[in-house]
Amino acid sequence: MADIGGFDSTRNVPVTDPSPSPSLGVIFRLFFRIGLFSFGGGLSGWVYREVVVLRNWLDEDEFMSGLAMSQILPGVNITNLSIYVGQKLRGRRGATAAFFGLLSGPFFAVIAIAAVYGALKTLPFADAAMDGIAAAAIGLLLIVIGRGVRRATSRPEALIALFATFAGVGLLHWSLLLVAFIVGTLSVAAAWVRGAAHEG
Repeated sequence: MADIGGFDSTRNVPVTDPSPSPSLGVIFRLFFRIGLFSFGGGLSGWVYREVVVLRNWLDEDEFMSGLAMSQILPGVNITNLSIYVGQKLRGRRGATAAFFGLLSGPFFAVIAIAAVYGALKTLPFADAAMDGIAAAAIGLLLIVIGRGVRRATSRPEALIALFATFAGVGLLHWSLLLVAFIVGTLSVAAAWVRGAAHEG
């Protein structure tokens, strides 16, 4: 990155210094709140808003890299993402704090809601409330998708990887593991060639 007087000349955007690493307690409380008060697919969007937009703990490139890794690794995407963010902030202890913060709230909330679910589903506004929650989750997810597409359109190789993955999984119905392996390998090779060209 070429940083000239607080300005990144390679991307034409101001350079902002990341905020100091938060304490383990702050990481735990943030992910506890995210796990307790966000829903479904909107979790990654909420993490992006809290970690990148509001607190500047990670920059957008770091977050998007972690999101990509969380999608292709085994396990639940949001759990993988929380571990990645925690590890980037405070190492293994940060990853542990983020992991338990994310899961402890929903664990007890699901037990409590299950106990009263029979009564809640009979309320006249229950269906409307669930529709609203689903719409909010989709909206948060679209924010992250929009950011990813914007970054992909600025890099031809990323745009090719995006369409290749969509075609392989969505249209040809190939195995996700096979597509991720092929596209990931080619993406790493393209990034290596691009880096070597810049260094030369």
